[in-house]
Amino acid sequence: MGLLKFETLPVNTLVGADRATFDKVCNGVRIDPEFRGRFRTTKCIERILDPVYRINGRHWEKLPEIKMEAPVFILGHWRSGTTFVHNVLSGDSRYGYCTTYQTVFPHIMLWGYGFFRACTKVLMPSHRPTDSVELGPDLPQEEEFALVNMMPYSFYNFWFFPQLTGIYRERYLLFNGITDKEKETFKYNLDKLIRISLYRQGKSVYLSKNPPHTGRISTLLEMYPDAKFIYLVRNPYTVFESTRSFFRNILQSLQLQKISDRQLEEEIIVTYSELFDKYESEKGLIPEGNLVEVRFEDFEKDPLGMAQEIYGRLSVSGFENARSGMEKYVLGHKSFKKNRYNYSERTVRLVEQNWNKALEKWDYRL
Repeated sequence: MGLLKFETLPVNTLVGADRATFDKVCNGVRIDPEFRGRFRTTKCIERILDPVYRINGRHWEKLPEIKMEAPVFILGHWRSGTTFVHNVLSGDSRYGYCTTYQTVFPHIMLWGYGFFRACTKVLMPSHRPTDSVELGPDLPQEEEFALVNMMPYSFYNFWFFPQLTGIYRERYLLFNGITDKEKETFKYNLDKLIRISLYRQGKSVYLSKNPPHTGRISTLLEMYPDAKFIYLVRNPYTVFESTRSFFRNILQSLQLQKISDRQLEEEIIVTYSELFDKYESEKGLIPEGNLVEVRFEDFEKDPLGMAQEIYGRLSVSGFENARSGMEKYVLGHKSFKKNRYNYSERTVRLVEQNWNKALEKWDYRL
């Protein structure tokens, strides 16, 4: 069990950022008084570790060419079941992925990795807030938490500065108005992250789970034209309740600015709607046979059966060899109790007023 809890973390995840990224994200942005201690401690540790990050940078420059096959991207709004599907499919031993350790310290994956990973294992919280999903340094994780420490152009800057969520959403989630330089920086760092992940794990196929990628399909196809995509949908009423609870809890440990519950709800409502529209506008760019759309409720009822169907529809071979690894995860988490939601009249009204397109498209009605 980790020694720290999310709600009492003395730092936020920017401890893993390189100096240039840290400074560009934070400089000129208001930090509320109650979070200045967290900011100062985070900055102090980041400055101490920065020489280690530079050493790793030199090792990256000398890294041999990494053999890489077409990656698989799991897409979908937050709380749509992407974590569960990612964990099940990662039971296929052919896949490499971004680990939880790597999301915090993406710049310490080559030199000093063993020591810092051991320290992280002792200190990090043992479970995720809100839903109590297990955390561990080597478990699969979404790469946006790593990307936010590798470049200033990540949507997850909103965890630190939630008052700027709309700006980050437009430019770094939906890529509307992003400059050529910013886009190339994103592509470089994502590819770097993937290649280091594969190198460390000795794999050649990358399995991604990253909700923000749902708004970046055209860019991902520029990088990996043969990539395969799994898009998850889930009951929007549940997604709203779950996202609101999840974001509130994560913000407690990461934020450097305050945001009211009402403001947070408004940002969630807009983000879901715009991410839905962006996905629908770009999914036609994916080559035929490289996209499968899945209702999470179906996957949850029959994980192995649905995994086999996904492999078949994406023409991915080797399911029978991968079955035992997936089954091990599924059986090990049968006792996991997920949150149950009783939808208030207000939740029903907000979802039906703002997310009606998703309700109609995927036939989710109370």
